[in-house]
Amino acid sequence: MKSAVETLNPTRVRLTVEVPFDELKPSLDAAYRKINQQVQVPGFRKGKIPARVIDQRFGRGAVLEEAVNDALPKFYTEAVNEGELTPLGQPDVDITELKDNETLTFTAEVDIRPELEIPDFSGIEVTVDAVEVADEDVDKAVEQLRERFATTTVVEREAADGDVVKIDLEARVDGELLDDGVAQGVNYTIGSGQMLDGLDEAVIGLAAGGTATFTSELRGGSGAGSEAEVTVTVESVSSRELPELDDEFAQLASEFDTLQELREDSSRRLADERRYQQATEAQEKVLDALLELVEVPLPEKLLAEEIKTRKHNLEHHQLPQLGMDLDAYLKLQEKTAEEFDDELKEQAEKGIRTQFVLDAIARRDELNVSQEELTEHLVRRAQSSGMSPDQFAKAVVEGNQVSMLVGEVSRGKALASVVEAATVRDSNGELVELDDDENADENAAEGSADAVAEAVEANEAAAAGESTEAKPNES
Repeated sequence: MKSAVETLNPTRVRLTVEVPFDELKPSLDAAYRKINQQVQVPGFRKGKIPARVIDQRFGRGAVLEEAVNDALPKFYTEAVNEGELTPLGQPDVDITELKDNETLTFTAEVDIRPELEIPDFSGIEVTVDAVEVADEDVDKAVEQLRERFATTTVVEREAADGDVVKIDLEARVDGELLDDGVAQGVNYTIGSGQMLDGLDEAVIGLAAGGTATFTSELRGGSGAGSEAEVTVTVESVSSRELPELDDEFAQLASEFDTLQELREDSSRRLADERRYQQATEAQEKVLDALLELVEVPLPEKLLAEEIKTRKHNLEHHQLPQLGMDLDAYLKLQEKTAEEFDDELKEQAEKGIRTQFVLDAIARRDELNVSQEELTEHLVRRAQSSGMSPDQFAKAVVEGNQVSMLVGEVSRGKALASVVEAATVRDSNGELVELDDDENADENAAEGSADAVAEAVEANEAAAAGESTEAKPNES
């Protein structure tokens, strides 16, 4: 077999493969065996029909077609390996010449990973928010904890701000009651703003049995984004009583003996949370700066498929769980279809570019993944998916996604190396020392539109297409 590679553009090549006919013999023999098991010829036992009889009765062309279809994946894979290519997706194959007992020639066009020049990224500098916890922040955290320990008592009076009301709701759009527009026995804290705009004003002043009607834009369900006429009926009114902020409350709400200890712990927790947010912000900004330094040509077919996959997942998986369709979502987001498509394309482009660049760094720096690192990553992914590690591992193996997980870890290590080389300062001008984050690889693998977080989807699409064992599609 002889093969030649022609570069069509930085992300696409054409392979031309010439195969001597004797190399087709194993596939020809297999074709005769297969046809032997599928047909019957009077005077011959099934499976014992001579090749010449099959040629006479069914045509040599049918045998050749079966043999070529069987042999193409093997020859394509050999040509890919000879050319040291990294294909993305399925090739477009065209059989240009097939001479019986002489030669088979075919071409295969396929997208490939672009060769990237990774520049020196040690000069990257970014600024992130400083980690600051004010007394007001601690006050708010303690107050939120206090709210959780509030008690309620049913009262015989009109509802006021801060009360808890049990209510029934009916929503109508254009006079029609929505199928999912009825809710009964809902507890709502007046002033929380956690339901419909206008609800607070409607229920304040109503006693048990009182009814009011108001208009509001629905946030979810079949009428999401639509103006609805909502009728609310108050079943009961309850006053809320908050516990006193003292040592007794600290003992009730925590493991601490004093309110001061509780406040100090809240301050520490807020600082830890903001340090994590700071590290995430640093990763995102360093990644953005890195992508600015690297020119990354994008394979058109891979990009189109990634956009299609993202849109499909949103329309058929994410939005239905929220009880809305794409039109309702766009209305809620105040976006046109064109703006949505542009944003989706931008996200997909960034996700693919992120994957390519971090993969290139991982290969250049030989950032191999140990079994221990892979296991730790698998456990974290299992936890985030709500599955046990055994269940998640089984799903990964059955879905042939082990290489995807390995890629996630190596990309995480690549991003960590870039962040480590960068200069990170906070908004006060102070240098920020980022501790090793055990979730860094998680962040690096799972992001796309906002920094690293969506790269995993592009990764899944590319990983699924990188197998050179896949059978080519004839055109």
